[in-house]
Amino acid sequence: MTDRLTIALAQMNQKIGDLAGNAAAILEMRRQAVGADLLLVPELQLTGYPPEDLVLKPEFLRRTAEEAARLVAATAEPGPAIAFGSIVVRDGNPYNAVIVADEGRELFVTLKRELPNYGTFDEKRVFVPGPLPELFTFKGVKLGFPICEDIWLEDVCQHLSQAGAELFLVPNGSPYELDKDAIRRTLVEERVRTTGIPMIYLNRVGGQDELAFDGSSFVVNADGRTVVQFSDWKEQLLLTEWERAGDRWICRTRAHNTLDHYPQDIYHAMMVALRDYVASNGFPGVLLGLSGGIDSALSAAVAVDALGADKVWCIMLPSKYTHSTSVEDAQECARLLGCRHDVIPIVPGIDALDAMLAPAFAGRKPDLAEENIQSRLRMVTLMALSNKFGHMLLTTGNKSEMSVGYATLYGDMAGGYSVLKDAYKSTVFALSRWRNAHRPEDALGPSGPIMPQRVIDKPPSAELRPDQKDEDSLPPYSLLDPILEGLVDLEKGVDEVVEATGADRAVVVEMEKLLMRAEYKRRQAPPGVKIGTRNFGRDRRYPITNAFRTGA
Repeated sequence: MTDRLTIALAQMNQKIGDLAGNAAAILEMRRQAVGADLLLVPELQLTGYPPEDLVLKPEFLRRTAEEAARLVAATAEPGPAIAFGSIVVRDGNPYNAVIVADEGRELFVTLKRELPNYGTFDEKRVFVPGPLPELFTFKGVKLGFPICEDIWLEDVCQHLSQAGAELFLVPNGSPYELDKDAIRRTLVEERVRTTGIPMIYLNRVGGQDELAFDGSSFVVNADGRTVVQFSDWKEQLLLTEWERAGDRWICRTRAHNTLDHYPQDIYHAMMVALRDYVASNGFPGVLLGLSGGIDSALSAAVAVDALGADKVWCIMLPSKYTHSTSVEDAQECARLLGCRHDVIPIVPGIDALDAMLAPAFAGRKPDLAEENIQSRLRMVTLMALSNKFGHMLLTTGNKSEMSVGYATLYGDMAGGYSVLKDAYKSTVFALSRWRNAHRPEDALGPSGPIMPQRVIDKPPSAELRPDQKDEDSLPPYSLLDPILEGLVDLEKGVDEVVEATGADRAVVVEMEKLLMRAEYKRRQAPPGVKIGTRNFGRDRRYPITNAFRTGA
């Protein structure tokens, strides 16, 4: 039995399916954790989280087992024991697990019991729940390893506490959401209060498709005080010193980092998700249509901050309806960001399509069809450049537009990824104002303003017909966004939204109608970083063919 322990905590990024790369990263952290007794890494650090239907592939499970065995064997080299997340197969069933290894041997395996099956999570689809977990005695200390969701329901921690646990080590794969830090902290403090046992909450960082993982790991002592707070968004290794004091273990290490506040946290989530999506999928950079409007200006700024100006290519695609100020504003955005900027007018292409379609359109007045041709011709141009040079096309639409279908399928909706997909227009304005006044310390873009103030101030417009404004077809965004938050994020009915917002009932009924009608468009939209609790994609899954309306 010992009265002192040094536990190394590695807040790490992952790459799903890169078994050898993830194992090498764990061993590198082990080499750096000189003097530690035990190294803890995040949930499913070997496979990457969330592995989704890879778990249903027998070859993936076989190779995971092989790589886990090699990782266990590698602990024969001098260094701390490691507790790493992996997949374990027992009686043909896959489990989300933690393996503890040292001196070349597997010492302990524990299986995740509580499998989340809501929002972005569908672990019950691929994993089998484990039994109530047992303790692992390490150097005479009784350790409990509840895995992520295991601490969200009280029975696992209570079970381990009653079995005599002295310290909880909790590996997590908890994605970023607005206000998630406070929710995690409240939860952990409650578990510590009810059990009297200190807890290590260790989370992963990095982007994985629509998810951004913020890390923000922390340690809470038995008295309920947070004594260690990791930074957010960054990989970090910290050796924590633990000491037995009577019948309790106390973390003597003190480390405090300030976490992002709104809207910086959203901006960082966008940067991290885009950076890892582009890098992990092997794109040399991104290109986007820079219209002179706020959505494309903010998208370009996030891209430059995440990837560097040399990897961002902006293209202005003016039509005969594009205002001269939009051309000027797009050029100034690119200049402020320091990225490549080209102007390719689409007028010749529009003229050619007008002539081509004239016989079929004879006798009909110009309408939405002609407007959408402009948007789709821009897409054809941008995708041609993407195909020719390899850059991923970055989509620039926001959540307000996607909610009500104010976007052109196979037009401005086209692309490989969208950083604004889960950001309402009001959030776009807040982020733009914030970024014009602040620069994230890890951003690759410039200090100072990244878009002209005029871009923020002018009324939003698609510029597909003379003097067009978004408010010609939609309520002001100051009213539309609260309506949509009620209908989408809070799943309220029309009458509840009317009561909460004060909006005219007919307006809310119309917005619900547009929301439901646009489901088929959203199914064909590119992935985009999740910000709130109900993003379009992983969180919100409505049938396309759906006659139900709360305002009927």
